[in-house]
Amino acid sequence: MRLLWSSLRVLARLSLVVLTATAGTVAAVPSASAVPSSASAVPSSASAVPSSASAVPFSASSASAVPSSASSASAAQSYRVLQLNLCHSGVNTSCFNGADVIQEARDIIGARQPQAVTLNEICRDDLAQLAPSMGNGHQAFAPALRPDGTPVRCVNGDEYGNGLIFRATGATNFSGVYATQDGGSERRVYVCAEFPDLTGCTTHLSTTGSVAMAQCKAAIAMLRDRGAATRPTFLAGDFNMRYAPLFGQNVQNCNSAPFFRKGDGDVQHVFAASMGFERTDVISMRYTDHPALLVTLTKP
Repeated sequence: MRLLWSSLRVLARLSLVVLTATAGTVAAVPSASAVPSSASAVPSSASAVPSSASAVPFSASSASAVPSSASSASAAQSYRVLQLNLCHSGVNTSCFNGADVIQEARDIIGARQPQAVTLNEICRDDLAQLAPSMGNGHQAFAPALRPDGTPVRCVNGDEYGNGLIFRATGATNFSGVYATQDGGSERRVYVCAEFPDLTGCTTHLSTTGSVAMAQCKAAIAMLRDRGAATRPTFLAGDFNMRYAPLFGQNVQNCNSAPFFRKGDGDVQHVFAASMGFERTDVISMRYTDHPALLVTLTKP
Protein backbone atom coordinates (compact mmCIF):
# COMPACT_ATOMS: atom_id res chain seq x y z
CA MET A 1 0.00 0.00 0.00
CA ARG A 2 2.82 2.38 0.90
CA LEU A 3 4.49 1.56 -2.44
CA LEU A 4 1.24 2.21 -4.31
CA TRP A 5 0.77 5.57 -2.57
CA SER A 6 4.33 6.62 -3.47
CA SER A 7 3.73 5.69 -7.12
CA LEU A 8 0.59 7.79 -7.24
CA ARG A 9 2.43 10.84 -5.82
CA VAL A 10 5.13 10.45 -8.50
CA LEU A 11 2.51 10.28 -11.25
CA ALA A 12 0.78 13.40 -9.90
CA ARG A 13 4.04 15.36 -9.93
CA LEU A 14 4.76 14.25 -13.52
CA SER A 15 1.27 15.41 -14.63
CA LEU A 16 1.83 18.80 -13.01
CA VAL A 17 5.13 19.22 -14.86
CA VAL A 18 3.51 18.28 -18.17
CA LEU A 19 0.64 20.73 -17.63
CA THR A 20 3.03 23.53 -16.68
CA ALA A 21 5.18 22.92 -19.74
CA THR A 22 2.11 22.85 -22.00
CA ALA A 23 0.83 26.12 -20.58
CA GLY A 24 4.19 27.77 -21.17
CA THR A 25 4.19 26.60 -24.74
CA VAL A 26 0.73 28.08 -25.42
CA ALA A 27 1.71 31.41 -23.86
CA ALA A 28 4.84 31.56 -25.96
CA VAL A 29 2.93 31.31 -29.28
CA PRO A 30 1.42 34.68 -30.20
CA SER A 31 -2.32 34.69 -30.66
CA ALA A 32 -3.98 35.78 -33.90
CA SER A 33 -4.80 39.16 -32.38
CA ALA A 34 -1.18 39.75 -31.41
CA VAL A 35 0.19 39.21 -34.91
CA PRO A 36 -1.10 41.95 -37.21
CA SER A 37 -2.40 40.52 -40.45
CA SER A 38 -1.70 42.30 -43.70
CA ALA A 39 -5.29 43.54 -43.74
CA SER A 40 -4.96 45.32 -40.42
CA ALA A 41 -1.33 46.38 -40.76
CA VAL A 42 -1.67 47.93 -44.21
CA PRO A 43 -4.69 50.25 -44.53
CA SER A 44 -6.66 49.61 -47.68
CA SER A 45 -7.13 52.39 -50.21
CA ALA A 46 -10.82 52.51 -49.32
CA SER A 47 -10.14 53.39 -45.69
CA ALA A 48 -6.99 55.47 -46.20
CA VAL A 49 -8.17 57.62 -49.13
CA PRO A 50 -11.63 59.19 -48.90
CA SER A 51 -13.59 58.57 -52.06
CA SER A 52 -14.78 61.52 -54.07
CA ALA A 53 -18.37 60.41 -53.61
CA SER A 54 -18.25 60.89 -49.85
CA ALA A 55 -15.79 63.76 -49.62
CA VAL A 56 -16.82 65.99 -52.52
CA PRO A 57 -20.24 67.42 -53.39
CA PHE A 58 -20.93 66.67 -57.05
CA SER A 59 -23.61 67.75 -59.44
CA ALA A 60 -25.47 65.11 -61.35
CA SER A 61 -23.00 65.35 -64.21
CA SER A 62 -19.84 65.01 -62.11
CA ALA A 63 -19.77 61.23 -62.28
CA SER A 64 -18.44 61.25 -65.85
CA ALA A 65 -14.99 59.73 -66.10
CA VAL A 66 -11.98 61.96 -66.58
CA PRO A 67 -8.71 60.42 -67.81
CA SER A 68 -6.19 61.10 -65.10
CA SER A 69 -3.56 58.99 -63.34
CA ALA A 70 -2.70 59.27 -59.67
CA SER A 71 0.89 60.15 -60.47
CA SER A 72 -0.01 62.90 -62.93
CA ALA A 73 -2.64 64.28 -60.54
CA SER A 74 -0.09 64.55 -57.76
CA ALA A 75 2.26 66.51 -60.03
CA ALA A 76 -0.47 68.80 -61.37
CA GLN A 77 -1.64 72.04 -59.80
CA SER A 78 -5.25 72.87 -58.97
CA TYR A 79 -6.93 75.35 -61.29
CA ARG A 80 -10.30 76.69 -60.15
CA VAL A 81 -12.81 78.05 -62.67
CA LEU A 82 -15.72 80.07 -61.22
CA GLN A 83 -18.71 80.46 -63.52
CA LEU A 84 -21.17 83.29 -62.73
CA ASN A 85 -24.31 84.48 -64.49
CA LEU A 86 -25.01 87.79 -62.73
CA CYS A 87 -28.23 88.92 -64.46
CA HIS A 88 -26.90 92.46 -64.24
CA SER A 89 -28.16 94.07 -67.43
CA GLY A 90 -31.28 95.45 -65.79
CA VAL A 91 -33.39 94.29 -68.73
CA ASN A 92 -34.65 91.19 -66.92
CA THR A 93 -36.23 92.83 -63.88
CA SER A 94 -37.19 89.48 -62.34
CA CYS A 95 -33.57 88.72 -61.41
CA PHE A 96 -31.90 92.16 -61.48
CA ASN A 97 -30.65 93.31 -58.07
CA GLY A 98 -28.28 96.11 -58.98
CA ALA A 99 -24.97 96.47 -57.17
CA ASP A 100 -25.83 93.78 -54.62
CA VAL A 101 -24.92 91.03 -57.05
CA ILE A 102 -21.50 92.59 -57.73
CA GLN A 103 -20.71 92.57 -54.01
CA GLU A 104 -21.95 89.00 -53.73
CA ALA A 105 -19.65 88.00 -56.59
CA ARG A 106 -16.73 89.73 -54.86
CA ASP A 107 -17.46 87.80 -51.68
CA ILE A 108 -17.50 84.45 -53.49
CA ILE A 109 -14.28 85.26 -55.35
CA GLY A 110 -12.62 86.22 -52.09
CA ALA A 111 -13.76 83.07 -50.34
CA ARG A 112 -13.03 80.59 -53.16
CA GLN A 113 -9.93 82.14 -54.73
CA PRO A 114 -10.43 80.98 -58.33
CA GLN A 115 -7.74 81.26 -61.00
CA ALA A 116 -10.37 82.26 -63.57
CA VAL A 117 -13.85 83.81 -63.42
CA THR A 118 -16.21 83.45 -66.36
CA LEU A 119 -19.11 85.90 -66.48
CA ASN A 120 -22.43 86.04 -68.34
CA GLU A 121 -25.13 88.73 -68.42
CA ILE A 122 -22.82 91.49 -67.25
CA CYS A 123 -22.14 95.06 -68.24
CA ARG A 124 -18.65 95.90 -69.50
CA ASP A 125 -17.86 98.05 -66.47
CA ASP A 126 -18.55 95.11 -64.14
CA LEU A 127 -15.10 93.77 -65.04
CA ALA A 128 -13.41 96.83 -63.55
CA GLN A 129 -15.45 96.41 -60.36
CA LEU A 130 -14.58 92.73 -59.99
CA ALA A 131 -10.97 92.76 -61.22
CA PRO A 132 -9.40 93.92 -57.90
CA SER A 133 -10.78 90.74 -56.28
CA MET A 134 -8.73 88.82 -58.85
CA GLY A 135 -5.53 90.80 -58.35
CA ASN A 136 -6.27 92.95 -61.44
CA GLY A 137 -5.23 90.13 -63.75
CA HIS A 138 -6.02 89.72 -67.43
CA GLN A 139 -9.54 90.62 -68.60
CA ALA A 140 -11.60 90.05 -71.73
CA PHE A 141 -15.08 91.14 -72.79
CA ALA A 142 -17.30 90.60 -75.82
CA PRO A 143 -20.71 92.28 -76.17
CA ALA A 144 -23.72 90.39 -77.38
CA LEU A 145 -24.89 91.88 -80.68
CA ARG A 146 -28.10 93.09 -82.18
CA PRO A 147 -29.11 91.74 -85.61
CA ASP A 148 -27.66 94.93 -87.12
CA GLY A 149 -24.28 94.21 -85.51
CA THR A 150 -24.42 96.91 -82.80
CA PRO A 151 -23.82 95.95 -79.15
CA VAL A 152 -26.69 95.02 -76.87
CA ARG A 153 -26.89 97.59 -74.05
CA CYS A 154 -27.55 97.38 -70.33
CA VAL A 155 -30.20 99.72 -68.97
CA ASN A 156 -27.40 102.09 -67.86
CA GLY A 157 -26.19 102.34 -71.49
CA ASP A 158 -23.09 100.18 -70.97
CA GLU A 159 -22.37 97.28 -73.32
CA TYR A 160 -23.92 93.96 -72.28
CA GLY A 161 -22.27 90.59 -72.78
CA ASN A 162 -19.75 88.04 -71.52
CA GLY A 163 -16.45 88.50 -69.73
CA LEU A 164 -13.38 86.78 -68.31
CA ILE A 165 -11.06 87.68 -65.44
CA PHE A 166 -7.86 85.77 -64.67
CA ARG A 167 -5.28 86.05 -61.92
CA ALA A 168 -2.57 85.58 -64.52
CA THR A 169 -1.51 88.20 -67.06
CA GLY A 170 -0.02 88.07 -70.53
CA ALA A 171 -2.86 86.74 -72.71
CA THR A 172 -4.31 87.73 -76.06
CA ASN A 173 -8.07 87.83 -76.61
CA PHE A 174 -10.24 86.57 -79.42
CA SER A 175 -14.01 86.41 -79.82
CA GLY A 176 -16.63 85.55 -82.38
CA VAL A 177 -20.30 85.41 -83.32
CA TYR A 178 -21.93 82.02 -83.94
CA ALA A 179 -23.06 81.32 -87.48
CA THR A 180 -26.30 79.76 -86.21
CA GLN A 181 -28.63 82.21 -84.42
CA ASP A 182 -32.28 82.20 -83.37
CA GLY A 183 -34.77 84.82 -84.48
CA GLY A 184 -34.43 86.92 -81.33
CA SER A 185 -32.90 90.34 -80.79
CA GLU A 186 -29.59 89.03 -79.37
CA ARG A 187 -26.86 87.40 -81.45
CA ARG A 188 -24.88 85.05 -79.22
CA VAL A 189 -21.09 85.26 -78.97
CA TYR A 190 -18.06 83.69 -77.29
CA VAL A 191 -14.93 85.32 -75.89
CA CYS A 192 -11.56 83.72 -75.09
CA ALA A 193 -8.17 84.56 -73.64
CA GLU A 194 -5.14 82.67 -74.87
CA PHE A 195 -2.12 82.35 -72.57
CA PRO A 196 1.13 80.61 -73.49
CA ASP A 197 0.03 77.57 -71.45
CA LEU A 198 -3.79 77.74 -71.42
CA THR A 199 -6.89 78.90 -73.30
CA GLY A 200 -9.99 79.95 -71.37
CA CYS A 201 -13.37 80.94 -72.82
CA THR A 202 -16.92 81.79 -71.87
CA THR A 203 -20.22 81.91 -73.74
CA HIS A 204 -23.96 82.39 -73.23
CA LEU A 205 -26.03 80.37 -75.68
CA SER A 206 -29.47 80.71 -77.23
CA THR A 207 -32.62 79.81 -75.32
CA THR A 208 -33.78 77.84 -78.39
CA GLY A 209 -32.57 74.28 -77.79
CA SER A 210 -31.58 73.28 -81.32
CA VAL A 211 -29.76 76.58 -81.84
CA ALA A 212 -27.96 76.26 -78.50
CA MET A 213 -26.80 72.77 -79.50
CA ALA A 214 -25.44 74.02 -82.82
CA GLN A 215 -23.64 76.89 -81.07
CA CYS A 216 -22.18 74.58 -78.44
CA LYS A 217 -20.87 72.14 -81.04
CA ALA A 218 -19.36 75.03 -82.98
CA ALA A 219 -17.54 76.30 -79.89
CA ILE A 220 -16.13 72.88 -79.04
CA ALA A 221 -15.01 72.34 -82.63
CA MET A 222 -13.38 75.77 -82.74
CA LEU A 223 -11.39 75.10 -79.57
CA ARG A 224 -10.43 71.61 -80.70
CA ASP A 225 -9.05 73.08 -83.91
CA ARG A 226 -6.99 75.56 -81.88
CA GLY A 227 -5.10 72.74 -80.21
CA ALA A 228 -7.19 71.70 -77.22
CA ALA A 229 -5.80 68.16 -77.50
CA THR A 230 -2.38 69.38 -76.39
CA ARG A 231 -3.12 72.72 -74.67
CA PRO A 232 -5.10 72.99 -71.41
CA THR A 233 -8.41 74.51 -72.47
CA PHE A 234 -11.75 75.27 -70.85
CA LEU A 235 -15.07 76.69 -71.99
CA ALA A 236 -17.51 77.77 -69.27
CA GLY A 237 -20.85 79.51 -69.35
CA ASP A 238 -24.61 79.41 -69.42
CA PHE A 239 -25.45 76.93 -72.19
CA ASN A 240 -29.22 77.00 -71.69
CA MET A 241 -29.17 73.20 -71.90
CA ARG A 242 -29.30 70.61 -69.16
CA TYR A 243 -27.71 67.22 -68.66
CA ALA A 244 -30.03 64.30 -69.52
CA PRO A 245 -33.32 66.26 -69.32
CA LEU A 246 -36.69 64.59 -69.73
CA PHE A 247 -37.39 67.01 -72.56
CA GLY A 248 -35.21 69.21 -74.73
CA GLN A 249 -31.57 69.07 -75.74
CA ASN A 250 -29.05 67.09 -73.70
CA VAL A 251 -25.93 69.21 -73.29
CA GLN A 252 -23.81 66.06 -73.15
CA ASN A 253 -24.55 65.51 -76.84
CA CYS A 254 -22.52 68.65 -77.54
CA ASN A 255 -19.42 67.16 -75.97
CA SER A 256 -16.67 65.42 -77.94
CA ALA A 257 -13.11 64.27 -77.31
CA PRO A 258 -10.80 65.51 -75.93
CA PHE A 259 -13.27 67.46 -73.75
CA PHE A 260 -15.11 66.40 -70.62
CA ARG A 261 -17.95 68.31 -68.94
CA LYS A 262 -19.00 69.25 -65.42
CA GLY A 263 -22.19 71.12 -64.56
CA ASP A 264 -24.33 72.67 -61.84
CA GLY A 265 -27.28 70.35 -62.35
CA ASP A 266 -28.98 73.02 -64.44
CA VAL A 267 -27.79 75.11 -67.42
CA GLN A 268 -24.25 76.16 -66.42
CA HIS A 269 -21.35 73.94 -67.45
CA VAL A 270 -17.59 73.80 -67.75
CA PHE A 271 -15.99 71.85 -70.61
CA ALA A 272 -12.27 71.12 -70.31
CA ALA A 273 -9.57 69.38 -72.34
CA SER A 274 -5.98 68.41 -71.52
CA MET A 275 -6.78 69.07 -67.85
CA GLY A 276 -7.66 66.85 -64.91
CA PHE A 277 -10.63 67.09 -62.57
CA GLU A 278 -10.79 67.37 -58.78
CA ARG A 279 -14.23 68.54 -57.69
CA THR A 280 -17.38 70.51 -58.39
CA ASP A 281 -19.04 72.92 -55.97
CA VAL A 282 -22.40 74.59 -56.55
CA ILE A 283 -22.78 77.73 -54.42
CA SER A 284 -26.17 79.34 -53.93
CA MET A 285 -26.48 83.06 -54.70
CA ARG A 286 -29.09 85.46 -53.38
CA TYR A 287 -28.96 88.29 -55.91
CA THR A 288 -29.13 86.44 -59.22
CA ASP A 289 -31.24 83.61 -60.62
CA HIS A 290 -28.27 81.22 -61.05
CA PRO A 291 -25.95 79.60 -58.52
CA ALA A 292 -22.20 80.00 -58.75
CA LEU A 293 -20.48 76.99 -60.30
CA LEU A 294 -16.94 76.32 -59.11
CA VAL A 295 -15.09 73.54 -60.95
CA THR A 296 -11.65 72.65 -59.66
CA LEU A 297 -9.53 71.30 -62.49
CA THR A 298 -5.87 70.34 -62.56
CA LYS A 299 -3.34 71.85 -64.89
CA PRO A 300 -0.02 70.19 -65.80
